[in-house]
Amino acid sequence: MTDLRTRTEAAPAASVPSSTQSKRFGLSRWDAKYTPYLIVAPFFVVFAIFGLYPLVYTAWVSLHDWQLIDGNQGFVGLANYAHLFGDANFWNALFNTLSLFVLSTVPQLLAALGLAALLDRGLRGSAFWRAGVLLPNVISVAAVALVFAQFFGRDFGIVNYLLGLVGIDPVDWRADTWASHLAVSTMVMWRWTGYNALLYLAAMQSVPKDMYESATLDGASRWRMFWSITVPSIRPTILFTVVTSTIGGLQLFAEPALFDPGFAANNSTGGSDRQFQTLVLYMYEKGFRLFDAGYAATVAWMLFLVVLVVAIVNFSLTRRIAGKE
Repeated sequence: MTDLRTRTEAAPAASVPSSTQSKRFGLSRWDAKYTPYLIVAPFFVVFAIFGLYPLVYTAWVSLHDWQLIDGNQGFVGLANYAHLFGDANFWNALFNTLSLFVLSTVPQLLAALGLAALLDRGLRGSAFWRAGVLLPNVISVAAVALVFAQFFGRDFGIVNYLLGLVGIDPVDWRADTWASHLAVSTMVMWRWTGYNALLYLAAMQSVPKDMYESATLDGASRWRMFWSITVPSIRPTILFTVVTSTIGGLQLFAEPALFDPGFAANNSTGGSDRQFQTLVLYMYEKGFRLFDAGYAATVAWMLFLVVLVVAIVNFSLTRRIAGKE
């Protein structure tokens, strides 16, 4: 009886948490509440320093008459933007940028999708072929541009030699607008098709095989299975490549710059008549050749808005098309 009374009196005291347990409980709650924020904080810190701050600072510079050497010459408001909308060279650069983007990105993604489908069929030496399609991406863009500049040479280029074999007159690839766009787009496609193909291949290999087996039993052809099973299953990867290719395609600089012989002498305008000058090349000309940082910042902000709008449109269209399929 005494033992029972002692246990009963001692039980409430044992159920009360000690100070150490309270501290552990508090630390556990703090850990669960704030640790996720601490984990993701480095990304936001880096983004704020190298992404958000330059974006805001560029917008501020675009509102000033800001010379790269002499510095800020005074606030001009939206005068740079008003001048930009009346600048024929800006509209020419915008047209060239959109043209190069369409000519390089659309065939590139379609070719990457077909190449990934071939690699997914279990070819002999698959590791060799997969490494081979990535090789153009790891080669220096300067080397790629220099080699392709020789391919598309007017007098001794390999492409003109091949065209001559079928009776086509030589093409001055740098002088004509559409010819230069085709040459630059070919460089971009050659460099990035294999990279996107490997992304598609990785997504294709995660598609359940039983879906293909069921379709085969139902008598579906390979073409039908590709468009009805493979493409809808890798929709997130397609959306990712569309957005990243849009951003990269609208920011072309190295390929058109190195395609112009005048770039080595810091005298590049994207061709003799600006026939393949992109927005980034125009921004480079204004900022680092003419030292007009305020106007270059204005071009940069317009480029940012163009990339944003085109990326949103491409993302929406691709998602809608993939959803219908």
